[in-house]
Amino acid sequence: MISAFQIIFMVVFYVSVSKLLLGMIKPVYVLWFLDRCNRKKVLKLYGAIALLSLLFWKISDGF
Repeated sequence: MISAFQIIFMVVFYVSVSKLLLGMIKPVYVLWFLDRCNRKKVLKLYGAIALLSLLFWKISDGF
């Protein structure tokens, strides 16, 4: 049975990965709220969110 936490972490993971890919193409699309946008900032922000949400998703799944 899939829990609400698994669904939330799964959605956050897929959204962050899609924003990560979009930001690698054009960083201003996903970092519009910053003064300077570059791919390193995209990778740091959305990569960290993707890794943490994947980790929590798998922990809540029970490996």
